Amino acid sequence: MARRSFTVIDVVEILVQFSAGRSKAEIGRSLDIDRGTVRKYTARAEAEGFKPGPDGPTRSEWAALCRGWFPELSDARARSLTHPVVAPFHETIKEMLKTNTVTTVHQRLRDERGLAVSLTSFRRYVWAELAEDAKRAEATVPRPDVEPGDEAQIDYGYLGRYYDKALERWRKVWAFVLVLAYSRHMYVKPVISMDQRHWTACHVRAFEFFGAVPRRLVCDNLANGVLKADIYDPRLNRSYAELAEHYGCLIDPARRQKPKDKPRVERQMPYIRDSFYAGRDWSGIGEQVESAESWCLEIAGLRQHRSLDGAAPLSLYKAVEKEAMLGLPRDPFELASWSRPTVGPDCLAKATGKALYSVPFRYIGEVLDARESSHRVEFFRSGELVKSWERVESGRQVDWSDYPEEKAAFFMQTPQWCLRRAGELGTHVHELAATLLSEQAMYNLRSVQGVLRLAERHGAERLDLACRRAIEVGDPRYRTVKGILLAGTEHDGEPEQAVPDVPAHLHGQQALLGTDEALES
Repeated sequence: MARRSFTVIDVVEILVQFSAGRSKAEIGRSLDIDRGTVRKYTARAEAEGFKPGPDGPTRSEWAALCRGWFPELSDARARSLTHPVVAPFHETIKEMLKTNTVTTVHQRLRDERGLAVSLTSFRRYVWAELAEDAKRAEATVPRPDVEPGDEAQIDYGYLGRYYDKALERWRKVWAFVLVLAYSRHMYVKPVISMDQRHWTACHVRAFEFFGAVPRRLVCDNLANGVLKADIYDPRLNRSYAELAEHYGCLIDPARRQKPKDKPRVERQMPYIRDSFYAGRDWSGIGEQVESAESWCLEIAGLRQHRSLDGAAPLSLYKAVEKEAMLGLPRDPFELASWSRPTVGPDCLAKATGKALYSVPFRYIGEVLDARESSHRVEFFRSGELVKSWERVESGRQVDWSDYPEEKAAFFMQTPQWCLRRAGELGTHVHELAATLLSEQAMYNLRSVQGVLRLAERHGAERLDLACRRAIEVGDPRYRTVKGILLAGTEHDGEPEQAVPDVPAHLHGQQALLGTDEALES
């Protein structure tokens, strides 16, 4: 048999029965201890002059005497043999208990300081020597009562799987759950995607389902809602913050890994999984969403809730809570997704969709805030709008003014621009450009643009002559004009200039006299 440890309470019980006049054998049988042990503790009382009788000490007086007679006893347990091993760490343990549990303190002292005692022995020491500190570390504060309409607790929970016949594969399903903390009335929506947009959309639908808005939303610290978990200064997702501002409610994220901060939604997950989802044959996610709303009203809303003294959540919601909640805004909420894209060297950035949008080239390499709604995509830098676009499903949306002028010029040269520029360079350039653009303009546009760029190297005058020559030979193409300029044959085919009749005396002495000898004479 294992050795039994005695506390003051155990010894007091022996002495109380001794004082009542019971024999040592009777005391041993009633307390299931050996008569020798009874004799050990009653002997001290007898040595101090105490005898059985009605005038003996009270229970509290016996306890005070025991603490003086038997100092090895404690109010919790007898001092263990490992007590001296733990005692050198007394002050360290006391300090660590201010921020950690008894189990964590033992683990750290064992791993970092070489404490060689079991967790049970360590607990025995703490409860004997540092009982108040241990209780302070492990004490929990009950949540205060929630006022009607003041709080809703929100979470995702795994429901199960169903076979999607359209895709011919199994799919996992989660549940978005919003529980009103006062009435326990809830909204449940099965989802197969838990991205930022679905998270916000589920809130919008929940508020429409209730026809009102709770004043405070207690959510988990998932990234769709909270970007940075901090009990004092949480950084909210922009889309979620917009929702709170639109509906006039407060977002109050729970602490990380603290499910007790939102117990009323945590406790509902097994019930939802068992009552609503498990054991049913689902054909698709649409059927599940529709069935979930009916289940919230007809099953969960009408059940007798033990925490409500048997009242039904739906009845309590209609009678008390709905009137205390915020009303729905007049204007519908514009669902938008926020992201932080990096602008590429091509001046294009991608929001949450598939399309690419250009932004001014000076933001290349920077991370912008992108807001994508159902109709518009907007890019912000430090809160300032830098570019706005009509939303498209896919492809690229390009504004050539976002690019450096010298690099975008080629792409901005439309047929109309080319004809206008050709007229500035010369009549023959304009004639050649008009000829090329008269048929299949977009196909020949690049050739016309190439002809116009030749003016940068060879000048407008030579280009005009080369275009005239290309038209004369019946081959008005970029390649022909370029070849003429490179060969320097833009003047070929021109009539020779006649030498004008000029008086001889205007040509100097040599021409006037006719010979070199005339110059020497």
